[in-house]
Amino acid sequence: MRSSKSRSRAKNNRNRPSGGNVVNRVFDSSGPEGKVRGTPQQIIDKYNQLARDAQLSNDRVAAENFQQHAEHYLRLLSEAQREMEARREEQDRQNRERQAERDRERAERQEREAAARQADPAEAPQPDVMDFAPEPAAPESGLVETPESKDAAAAAAEAPAKKEKAPRRPRTRKPKAAPEAAEETPAGNGDAPEAAE
Repeated sequence: MRSSKSRSRAKNNRNRPSGGNVVNRVFDSSGPEGKVRGTPQQIIDKYNQLARDAQLSNDRVAAENFQQHAEHYLRLLSEAQREMEARREEQDRQNRERQAERDRERAERQEREAAARQADPAEAPQPDVMDFAPEPAAPESGLVETPESKDAAAAAAEAPAKKEKAPRRPRTRKPKAAPEAAEETPAGNGDAPEAAE
């Protein structure tokens, strides 16, 4: 036989939600007209319908009883929805805090990278280097320039320009050898000599 303690504990926990999602949980409600089964919203709708039916049949006591049952499940549902809303707000707050922390870490990392880039001379912008030194002049040989030497220097300058490659001519191919079909004749032809036996 079961002890009275376990029986009372089971009775107390029968319609109490043990965590989880109360909004979608299926309950068995023992009302005055029998059992009503469904989610809290379905049970509320069913008891409200029964209360309207009782009012139409002028049974005020039954109508009040059904309304009290509906009110019980309405309180249960609203409390569960409040808890869900509080949980959702808490999760949103935690998500915002995590996102803010990630944004702070990203900003700090970017600042460190920017500082490292500024400290690294290879990453710093480099100035353009221009050489303003005069070009070295031709070495003085100490010889006097004559008109003949000018003509020889001009001819030497023109010589590489004149030695341009001539355009390539396309290669010509050898004609194909004619097929030797004329030498071979069919076996039944009388023109061909027959082999001796």
